[in-house]
Amino acid sequence: MTLKPNPTFIALTGPTTSGKTELSLALARILEVEIISMDSRQVYKGMDIGTDKASAGVRAMLPHHGLDLVSPSERYSAGRFARNARAWIKQISNRKRVPVLVGGTGFFLRAITEPIFAEPPMDSSRVEALRRYMTKLDSKAIAKWVKELDPERAALAIEGGPQRINRTIEVALLTGHPISRRHRESPPHAVALTGLVALLDLPREEMDRRIDERVTHMVDEGLVQEVRSLLGAGYALDAPGMTATGYREVARYLEGDQTLEEAMEEIRVNTRRYARRQLTWFRNQLPSSVRIIDATASIELQAGAVLEAWLEVSERTTPEIFSDEAGL
Repeated sequence: MTLKPNPTFIALTGPTTSGKTELSLALARILEVEIISMDSRQVYKGMDIGTDKASAGVRAMLPHHGLDLVSPSERYSAGRFARNARAWIKQISNRKRVPVLVGGTGFFLRAITEPIFAEPPMDSSRVEALRRYMTKLDSKAIAKWVKELDPERAALAIEGGPQRINRTIEVALLTGHPISRRHRESPPHAVALTGLVALLDLPREEMDRRIDERVTHMVDEGLVQEVRSLLGAGYALDAPGMTATGYREVARYLEGDQTLEEAMEEIRVNTRRYARRQLTWFRNQLPSSVRIIDATASIELQAGAVLEAWLEVSERTTPEIFSDEAGL
């Protein structure tokens, strides 16, 4: 993934609690921007507190895309994001604004900075039957399947989590050809996009401290009631959206299996683990051209560093992208 002279977007990424949302709002005070969520959990309706979505007030002042797209029972793949994000980026650019992608889902970022391929046709009833069968298998058996069916893609699939694992198995079994072969032999459906990728760098000690604070804040804001409402609406704990950190832990509290404090501590531990997986992904997968932003610096300095990098690599330095009254 090589940064080219005329990027089409800014991407603000980094581990959870690194301050990506705050930085995007600071950019909106100096550039005409629209936000595209790059968070795989914020696509789900009714999951606001646990996924730390931008507030209704912020969204009223600054256009956001990629929020509240599907119900928690639906799957939303990186491929689907790739198609949606390309459309949003084009629309935003046509409005003479800068698309700013914000989030820590690395596979969503890669989905637009690499070519995408058309989904192979598969019988939906067979897909559902296969998915029901796979729910009966443990993680070791699933991993063995992936490695045998698509060894080239196995590491990527396992790193990507349940949805990517399932898709790898489904395509290989139901079409007779692994995804890796299809990508190698078929022309891409859409070309890769180029953008300025800015990584917010946060010391682990500070990240852990912020995670502790966020968990307390989410519970104070009503996370327990949010989970109770989702369960009351009939969403099962194995639904795609409900696998997000925070929801299963609180559900166990509501079922009487643990205290609220125990649930909160479990969320903290699981969030720290997730943040460390994010750091590993960023270290191994981001391009060498990524701009490192000190997330402990003042928000003004962070925004200034991103703006300077954007102007350096972008040919779009005409006044039309600057905001005289975009203040938030």
